[in-house]
Amino acid sequence: MKPDPHRAVNIVGAGLAGALLAVLLARRGFKVVLYDRRPDPRHSDAESGRSINLALAARGSRALERAGVMDRIRPLLIPMRGRMVHDLSSSSSTLQPYGQREHEVIYSVGRSALNRVLIEAAARYDTVTTRFDQACLGAVVERNVLRFRNRAAGVEYEVALGTTIATDGAGSAVRTSLAADGHVTVREDWLDHDYKELTIPATEAGKHVLEPHALHVWPRGGFMLIALPNTDGSFTATLFLARTGHNGFSSLATPQAVNDFFRREFADAVPLMPNLLEEFAAHPQGQLGTVHLTAWHVGGRVLLLGDAAHAIVPFHGQGMNAAFEDCLVLDTLLDRHDEWGPLFAELEQSRRPNAAAIAQMALENYLEMRDAVLEAGFVRRKAIAMELERRFPDRFIPRYSMVMFHPEIPYAEAQRRGIVQARLLQELDSTPDASGATDFVLAEKLVRHRLEPID
Repeated sequence: MKPDPHRAVNIVGAGLAGALLAVLLARRGFKVVLYDRRPDPRHSDAESGRSINLALAARGSRALERAGVMDRIRPLLIPMRGRMVHDLSSSSSTLQPYGQREHEVIYSVGRSALNRVLIEAAARYDTVTTRFDQACLGAVVERNVLRFRNRAAGVEYEVALGTTIATDGAGSAVRTSLAADGHVTVREDWLDHDYKELTIPATEAGKHVLEPHALHVWPRGGFMLIALPNTDGSFTATLFLARTGHNGFSSLATPQAVNDFFRREFADAVPLMPNLLEEFAAHPQGQLGTVHLTAWHVGGRVLLLGDAAHAIVPFHGQGMNAAFEDCLVLDTLLDRHDEWGPLFAELEQSRRPNAAAIAQMALENYLEMRDAVLEAGFVRRKAIAMELERRFPDRFIPRYSMVMFHPEIPYAEAQRRGIVQARLLQELDSTPDASGATDFVLAEKLVRHRLEPID
C-alpha cells in the first residue's frame, strides 16, 4: 500500500504496540498521529505498582528487528535461562531451563524503559506527530469522528476518524465505544485471581540479591510469587493470589496478616523485601482477564490491535509479544494490499485463531507455574520432552519452546501439536521399559506416527 500524503493514520494508544506500529508505518512513509492519555513518558515517571515486568521472546524480537530498533533495546534486556523454583521449605531452589540451546532464553525488560525507546524511535520521523495528555473518549463511526479530552485544559474535541488503529490496551476506550454502538460484542473473562506488585531491592552496591539470569517463582499450589530482574539490580516481584477466601487478598487486610502470610509461604523472600508491608498497603491490586471480541475492525476505518482486541493473562509472557506480532503481520500485509478494509479483514482472519490459542495456553501456564513445577511427574515429563527434542528435532519441540523460541510456528499450531505431545509424554511416562527407564524405541514409533515433520 502506498501512503496517502494528505491523510494520516490515527493510532490511539502510545504504549508498546502503538509506538512500535508508528515506527513501522513511518518507515514506509505514512503520516501518523499518535495519541495517548498519559503525559509524555519521555518526560515523566512511569506509573508504579501496575507494570508486571515483561518477558521479551523471539516473536517480539522479530518485530523489533523489523522496525530497526533492536540495537537500542538490547541494553535494556536481561537474559533469563529458566525458572528458578523456590520450594516451601526455603531450603533449596532449582533451575528449570526454558530450552536446551544457548539462544533459547527470554529477556526481562522494564515496560517504561522499552516504551520510551519506542516513542523516541517514532518521534525521530518527521511524519509522526505525538499528542500526549489526550484521553480518547471513543470513536463515533456514524459521524466519522474520534472524540478526545485534552486532560490539561479539560476541553473535549473531535478529529476525523479517517483510518484509526486502536492500541489502547485491555481497557480500550475505542473498543468500549464500538461495543456501545453495536459494531462489536465484547466478552471479558475475569480471572478470580488478582495481582500486586512488590520490590526486591538491589544491594547497596547495586547488585542482584538473587540469581539475575532466571525468572524466580515460588509456586504454592493455587497461588504464587514471581520475581523478574531489572537492570538496576532490583527485582520486580508480583504476587498472584485469589481475590477472596483463605489465602486470598481479602484475608490480608492487616499488616500482621500480610507479615504472617509471607513468612509462612515465602520465608526466603521476606528478608529480601524490606519495604514489603509499606508496598503491600500502597500498591494497587490489579485484575487479570481475557478479552474476546466478535470483530476486530469496522470496515477499513477502525482496527483494534494488541490488547485492545485480545488481552490475555500474563502467565506465558506473551501479551506484548503477541501484540508486536500483530504489528509485524500488519506491516507485512501492506506489501500486498491497496486498501485498509481488505488488509484489516485478512489481518483478523490470520491472527484470530492464534490469539485464541495463546489466550488458552496462558491460562494453562498459570496452573503449571503455580502448581505443577514442583511435581515429580512434571519434572520427569519435561526431561523426556527435552530428550525427544534432541532425538527428533524436526518433529518434537516442547510446546513452551514452540511458543517462546519459534516464531515461525503459529500459536495455533503450537497449541495443536502441544496437545498431541502432552498425550505422548503421558503415555511414555506411564509405560517405562523393562529397566524402568523411558522406552525410546516406543517413543520413536509414537513420534513418527503422531507428529508430522515441522515445515
